Amino acid sequence: MVDQAQRREWNQKVIEEFRANGGVVGGSFAGSDLLLLTTRGARSGEQRVSPLAAITADGGEGRRWAVFAANGGRPTRPGWYYNLSADPVVTVEVGTETFQAVAEDATGAEREQLWAVMLERLPSLDDFQTTAPGPIPVVVLTRR
Repeated sequence: MVDQAQRREWNQKVIEEFRANGGVVGGSFAGSDLLLLTTRGARSGEQRVSPLAAITADGGEGRRWAVFAANGGRPTRPGWYYNLSADPVVTVEVGTETFQAVAEDATGAEREQLWAVMLERLPSLDDFQTTAPGPIPVVVLTRR
């Protein structure tokens, strides 16, 4: 596994590529729906940007997106997930569009349906579940 500094450097390259190419990136995200999620640090109050694989949660209308707090298979939740508990209002970048959204954990049948769709697109997510500290949270970002 890569250390935190390497992960930040890799994420920064993905963020720069995303913004330079209207939301299209190569590498491990090539062909995937990707968004940039900006949260406010729970302790620092600083803006944090995270590139995340995502799916629409509204049949393709683009008002709701789902992201998955898998943290690349690490045995902890990602920092952005903890930031949401302090402030669920986020900024989302999809393609060339930027908008404010409210983040909320999906539950019940909605969570299961979104999880199933993402597993079809990203089967490695199932491997991440084996090392996660419980069910991987599915977070729905609803446009304000």
